[in-house]
Amino acid sequence: MLSKLNRQLDKGIELVEDRPGRGDKAGKGARIVYNARFFLRRGDEVTNDPRSIALYRDQLKIRRIDGVELIDHTTILGKRQPIACVEKALYGMQAGGFWEILASSHLCYGGKGVDGLIPPDAMLRVRLWVQEVGAAG
Repeated sequence: MLSKLNRQLDKGIELVEDRPGRGDKAGKGARIVYNARFFLRRGDEVTNDPRSIALYRDQLKIRRIDGVELIDHTTILGKRQPIACVEKALYGMQAGGFWEILASSHLCYGGKGVDGLIPPDAMLRVRLWVQEVGAAG
């Protein structure tokens, strides 16, 4: 069950929707498998490059969530592998959980943005699904 709320997770990150998962909450050093969708504040989705996906499709683990193909990403919390807003939001999530966050630009791509995808100083709305929470291997 999704709950609508507006709660600060961290400075610059607001939790706007969540669905609790099960099991241990993710903490520093945890190995997380997650999926993410990114949206500009006005609602436009930031999509993956279809050419890159086609080129590397056989090397990617792709799952369908809410009718959309999403790539599995794996990270170890505390290693600063994903962008800051994603890493900070993953702390406290559980396997099977979903969070939607609104993140300030300084925790996303800042003043540089991403050429052709994310304008400079853009806030992002991020939807996160956690598939697994485990010990770092």
